Amino acid sequence: MSEHHQHRARKRFGQNFLHDAGVIHRILRAIHAREGERLLEIGPGQGALTEGLLASGAQLDLIELDLDLIPILQAKFGHEPRFRLNQGDALKFDFNRLEAAPHSLRVVGNLPYNISTPLIFHLLDNAALIRDMHFMLQKEVVERLAAGPGGGDWGRLSIMVQYHCRVEHLFNVGPGAFNPPPKVDSAIVRLVPHEILPHPAKDHHQLERVVREAFNQRRKTLRNALKALLPAAAIEAAGVDGSLRPEQLDLAAFVRLADQLAEQPSAD
Repeated sequence: MSEHHQHRARKRFGQNFLHDAGVIHRILRAIHAREGERLLEIGPGQGALTEGLLASGAQLDLIELDLDLIPILQAKFGHEPRFRLNQGDALKFDFNRLEAAPHSLRVVGNLPYNISTPLIFHLLDNAALIRDMHFMLQKEVVERLAAGPGGGDWGRLSIMVQYHCRVEHLFNVGPGAFNPPPKVDSAIVRLVPHEILPHPAKDHHQLERVVREAFNQRRKTLRNALKALLPAAAIEAAGVDGSLRPEQLDLAAFVRLADQLAEQPSAD
C-alpha cells in the first residue's frame, strides 16, 4: 500500500488497530465462522479480522463510520460477492436492513470504549435477530458484563446484559496487540442471547427503571434507594430484604422488584 494511503489511527474515533497475528487467529477460532452464515462486523478498522471472516465462506456485512477507511476496505475486499460495506454509525444503524433471519446474525466488533455500552444496548434491542456476539472491549467492561452479584463490578450493565444473554469472558489481550497501544488491557467476550429468557420480566422497561434507580445510589439500602419507586411493602412482597444494598441482589430478585413496580398504580 502506498505511503499516503496508510491510515493513521484517529483519536476522535477511539481507534486502536489490531495487528497481532496470534490474537487475530485466537479471535477467529473463538468465532468459528462457517460457510453460509450471516456475519456483521462493526468497526472493522483496516480489516484485521475481516479477511479471516470472509475466508470462512460466510456472508459479511461491515459497518464503518470513518470515511477515510471506506476506500481502503473497499479496495481490499470489494471484489468479494459475499462482502457488503455499510458506511455509517452503528449506534443509529437499523439492523432490519440486513434482512437476516431470526437468531441468525453473528456480530463481531473491536469496540471503541466510548460507544461500547450504548452499542451493546442498541444490539440488545435487536436480540431476536442475533445468534451471538463476539466483542473486543476494555477488560474492565468485560469484567462488569460477566460479573456476579456481591461485588463492585455487579451493576446495571451486568444485570441488563445478563437478562438478555449468556456472557463468557473468553480471554484477555494486552496493549501490545494494537497500534497504537491503548493504555488499558482488553478482553474478548462472547454474548449469546437467550432463546428463552431465564427470568422474564412483565415489562423490561420497569426492570431498567428499578436497576437504574437502585444503582444510582449503590451505597444506600434498597429501601432508601427505591423509595421514589416502590413502598417498603412492595419490596417485601417481592421477597426482597429492603435493608440489603443493590449489589447483593441477583437478577431474579431485580425482576421480582420490577414486576412489583409494573403492578403499582403509579407505574407509567
